[in-house]
Amino acid sequence: MKFNTLFKISAVSAALFLAGCGGDINVTPTVNNGGGSNAGGDTGGDSGSSNPCATYADVQGEYDGQDCSYDTDFASATIEITEDITFDELPDGGVHVFEGALQIGEDCDTTTDCEINQNGPVMTVEPGAILAFTSGEAIIQVARGAQLNAIGTFDKPIKFTSANEFDRLNVSGDAPRYADWGGIIINGNGVTNECTDAERDGGTCNRESEGIVSFYGGNDNTDNSGSMKYAQIWYAGSGPRDGGDGDDLNSLTLNAVGSGSSYEFIHIHQGFDDGIEFFGGAADLKHIVVTDTQDDSIDMDAGWQGRAQFMFIKHGTVTVDGQTNYMGNGGFEADGEKNNGPDYSQAPTSAPTIANVTIITTDGTSVRDNDPSIATKFDDNFQGQMYNVLKIKENGTADDGCVFFTSDGEAGVDNGGLDFYSSVLACTNNFVNTGDNTFSDGETYTQWYQNDSENEILDGSATVLNDDGISTDMSSSITIAADDLTALNDDFFTPVDFIGALSNDDTSSEWYQWVDNAVTASEQD
Repeated sequence: MKFNTLFKISAVSAALFLAGCGGDINVTPTVNNGGGSNAGGDTGGDSGSSNPCATYADVQGEYDGQDCSYDTDFASATIEITEDITFDELPDGGVHVFEGALQIGEDCDTTTDCEINQNGPVMTVEPGAILAFTSGEAIIQVARGAQLNAIGTFDKPIKFTSANEFDRLNVSGDAPRYADWGGIIINGNGVTNECTDAERDGGTCNRESEGIVSFYGGNDNTDNSGSMKYAQIWYAGSGPRDGGDGDDLNSLTLNAVGSGSSYEFIHIHQGFDDGIEFFGGAADLKHIVVTDTQDDSIDMDAGWQGRAQFMFIKHGTVTVDGQTNYMGNGGFEADGEKNNGPDYSQAPTSAPTIANVTIITTDGTSVRDNDPSIATKFDDNFQGQMYNVLKIKENGTADDGCVFFTSDGEAGVDNGGLDFYSSVLACTNNFVNTGDNTFSDGETYTQWYQNDSENEILDGSATVLNDDGISTDMSSSITIAADDLTALNDDFFTPVDFIGALSNDDTSSEWYQWVDNAVTASEQD
């Protein structure tokens, strides 16, 4: 597809166009990954300095004076880009527009006749650049050994979004919404407990990514798949796909991405599945906002060993075709291990260190699967240390409390690996299905959470937020002090004097404004 003054409409776009004109046609986003081959031929746009569109080999996007369009000769499910590529900010609010999958690097199953290029291509996105996608066929996928570096600034954030956000690019006539495009998938060489020790030692750890077939995993938790900072990811994800329920596309999927990568000042909004999902690895998060995502805001799985600080999560509602839909299942879905036992002894369960989180739930059920909005779900022997976490549920029923344990999730507590410190529950129901359940040693959920008065349990009517609705009120209902985090002896963590994601002591800070701007945008959407 080439977005010039007039559109050349592909089969998918034609269906969208007819639907927008009143035709009774529904198009379900799909991704059909048919393997890779290098592109050839020119897209036909102006060349040289008059064309600011990205280029590689002998192909370049087509410039219409405002936007750059990239057809399926440039990027698709059958093209793997093997050279460095850069997307600059375009003048006059211009947008880089994609119809197909943007695949960076060569995907490789090492059990076949291929070898991972550990010095693969780098995709660079410059501050202020906007990348928009026209359908579920349009994703960003980064292979092992390749990198995505999208480093914006506070004043010029990078945006990955739906083409429907722009009237001139909207051929369907619909407002932008979840599942308009497929999201970002980054595959790394880190450790995941989805692979056996023998597979890692033999260089044959090749796990298939959810949603589409691409491969990740290895034995290097310091791997670098690039980093993102000051970036927005809106209206992404889709599912369920060929594998059925659970085989979904997230807004941002980090598959065994190592600690060489970091993700800071990210705002994920209105995704279909999870906001950020980890499958192993050790990548770090800092200054993250997730609003109105249908499934889990942060999903930690398969042995993630990273760190995170300053995360603001808010479940809300969106209006689609005149109907109000509730968004959000879990603020956190915390899963520890896909596999365990002697064959997986080298790969630990998920055990991150997380600090300063605010999770605001609703009293509705998600439009995605009719499941309730809860703050945290613990499953599969998840272990981790949680500091200064604030969970809020003003209203609810017995089935949608703030904390939910599966029987396998209880193992994380039984094994002594899951604890909260200086944290607050301000919930109508503290634990799903109420009742004071017990762990294997007879300790009740309440006793475990209170942790010898280290943490505090309030109720849904407690005043825990300031009038701004985002920063923690430390002076009204909360009586415990924050953990200043200095005892962690880790420079990653910023010392604090507040519980939750942010304080109102400095409303001019970039983090306060990042949250405020994100929540304001989500409430207007």
